[in-house]
Amino acid sequence: MKQYYTDVAVVGGGPAGLAAALTANREGAQVMLLEREGRLGGILKQCIHDGFGLVRFGEKLTGPEYAGRFLDQIAESGIEVMTLAFVSGIDRTGSGYQLRVICREGLCVIHARAVVLSTGCRERTAKQVSIHGDRPSGVLTAGAAQHYVNLLGQLPGRRCVILGSGDIGLIMARRLTLEGAEVLGVYEAKPEPSGLARNIAQCLTDFDIPLYTSRTVTRVFGSERLEAVEVCETDSQMRPVPGTAQRIPCDALILSVGLIPENELALGLGLSLDPRTKGPQCDQRMQTELPGLFCCGNALHVSDLVDYVSESGETAGRGAADFARGRLPQAKTVPVQAEGPLAYVLPQRLSADNQEKTVFYFRAGKSCGPAVLRVRCGETELLRRRYRALRPPEMERLVLELPAELPAALQFSLEPEEPGEEGKQ
Repeated sequence: MKQYYTDVAVVGGGPAGLAAALTANREGAQVMLLEREGRLGGILKQCIHDGFGLVRFGEKLTGPEYAGRFLDQIAESGIEVMTLAFVSGIDRTGSGYQLRVICREGLCVIHARAVVLSTGCRERTAKQVSIHGDRPSGVLTAGAAQHYVNLLGQLPGRRCVILGSGDIGLIMARRLTLEGAEVLGVYEAKPEPSGLARNIAQCLTDFDIPLYTSRTVTRVFGSERLEAVEVCETDSQMRPVPGTAQRIPCDALILSVGLIPENELALGLGLSLDPRTKGPQCDQRMQTELPGLFCCGNALHVSDLVDYVSESGETAGRGAADFARGRLPQAKTVPVQAEGPLAYVLPQRLSADNQEKTVFYFRAGKSCGPAVLRVRCGETELLRRRYRALRPPEMERLVLELPAELPAALQFSLEPEEPGEEGKQ
């Protein structure tokens, strides 16, 4: 069994992994980048629409163009890249971590001082959202449909129903329409859409594709090929309302019903997952509860902008390089608490020896506004910021310069705006 030794092993070659590998390399660490597919780039390879890179590069790029900005640097960096390499498990050792990898050579072992998990996320399937019926062809996740259309040049159906108004579902509604399919409608179980406002406008409104909220698909019909779906109204708990069923003839059902961070490797190491983000808890350097194990990108929490995915990868890569080189002191941590209608705040804890500006990401658990975000440490208010509106699909980013020592937990609270609050920061 072949053995490899490196400072930092990065698992996953999507946008987070590419950024992590490049940053760790620049910080002086020896890096191995592992990717289970035959090519680097992750999901970006099949995202031929533009809109990527607006924050990072200040211009609209397609997914392959965005990935290409990193792949060119990878090629020149000397980073050892292993594609078609599936990491089946990770074990802790006295000197770091040991990765079991199934690769072209068979089975090999990689010994690393630090590991970055940038494994991305997967899509929920029809059975995970309780759609009854047989398993006819024509029922696909939005990502699978995108793969068929953009990479294989195959149309999954002519009369399509899309369940879920997440961004990839909205983008596929437009893509299928452009390729000649008829999109009968986008159905969303919640009372409001789940995608970004710009995608609602550009992908549905501009193409006259109807959006039906408080509606869900409860059954599929057909044995060999999909023939129709059953759609029902939903109540405030997103449960189907009896007596509201409607049968819609179609030959394709495209599912955009949520993403789940890929964290089987983290679970195998005994890490507990944050029930709100479905990813490991981390500090401001993206280090998990296990020293030397870092997590970033959509494996940590699902982001709506790839620019923030890359940013978290850079943070994790820098932290992993510092750990591998003995430059990252292990200090006690203080928790970060989310209060009020906040869904979560990330990172979930902070090293008490914080000496730098810290990037926070947060989401509202429900649409609200105008609202005021307050950040406190004990009795000291560190920030007060007003938001005109906050929506769960739109992640917010915040940079704070924290005190060198944090005596108590950091508290994020979101409160309704009071009269006279306008203009206060």
